[in-house]
Amino acid sequence: MESPLKQLYVQVFSDPGPLAQSIIQVLAILVLAGIAWWILDIVVGKLEKKYHARPFFEKNDSFFKLLKRAGHYSILILSGVGLINLFQAPAIERIIYAFMVLVLSSIVNSIIGSLIPHLDQKIAAKTHTNVDDIVLGLAGKFSGVIVYTLGIILALDILGLNVMPFVAGASVAGIAIGFAAKDTLSNLIAGILLIIDRPFEVGDRIEVWTAPRNSSTWGDVIDIGLRATKIKTTDNIVIVIPNNEIMKRDIINYTTITEEIRVRIPIGIAYDANVKKAKELIAGIALELDWVMKDPAPKVVVRNFGDSSVDLQARVWIRDPRRRMDTISHITDRLKDVFQQEGIEIPYPKRDIYIKRDDA
Repeated sequence: MESPLKQLYVQVFSDPGPLAQSIIQVLAILVLAGIAWWILDIVVGKLEKKYHARPFFEKNDSFFKLLKRAGHYSILILSGVGLINLFQAPAIERIIYAFMVLVLSSIVNSIIGSLIPHLDQKIAAKTHTNVDDIVLGLAGKFSGVIVYTLGIILALDILGLNVMPFVAGASVAGIAIGFAAKDTLSNLIAGILLIIDRPFEVGDRIEVWTAPRNSSTWGDVIDIGLRATKIKTTDNIVIVIPNNEIMKRDIINYTTITEEIRVRIPIGIAYDANVKKAKELIAGIALELDWVMKDPAPKVVVRNFGDSSVDLQARVWIRDPRRRMDTISHITDRLKDVFQQEGIEIPYPKRDIYIKRDDA
């Protein structure tokens, strides 16, 4: 008596029916796919050994991995197409097509994931702005979620599942989350606009309107984030300001165009003082500082005639805006001693009192 396995063997190969033919064709497709997979690995391995020392491939060492992965995915897709044409079964076709969509999503995500670091090294690192850095960073964080979400939705649609309720539910949830986190989203949008418009950059010195009372009111930008901007004042205090608040205010930037700024210092002298001599003394004191520019030279002008003083204004150009307060302090301190030595009076409020006597 023949064994069941022998009977199956005789039935399949001596008088093959439709089922046996289908099994043989499936096995043939799988064997061909395995052979193609093996040949691809050998070819890519030889290419990598031969060309890995080339400058392009040294900088892009993941090129051969991507090539091998793309080849593997192509073999899977071709095998799936062959199986679809073989079975002619709608249910199996939908399953295989849905699987192919997920495979293509993985391919697209791998390409994007490898392309973003390349763009970061080749383009973003060579620019002076942070726009491309932020855009590439956001793309790297959210590209996978977006690609796989779209792939899953398409795969479910191919399988015949109605995805519209899920999409509608996600939209409603997104709107609810948007209302709940409107301040965060507002700061996020403001941060992107700050990076695009660039009213200031990291390292710029700007005015700070939210500084604590009796502390420095300006500082250097140390970080521009998507939610807030960090500014370190000259008192070594770090102030974190939401980007939405920054976009509502006037931004005073001392270093956006050039490091050279003009400092204005009000000075008062008595009416009987020598104005010309006072101007010369003020200009000479300003030039004692090595960061004060000689061209254009310090200039002193008469601004106003006050109640008890002639109001002068020293206009001094300096090379480093971070020495602004040092400039004001030095000139103000030195003027008192020099004016006293040269006999130029620093005025103070005076009142003349006349007493009228009635002889009667």
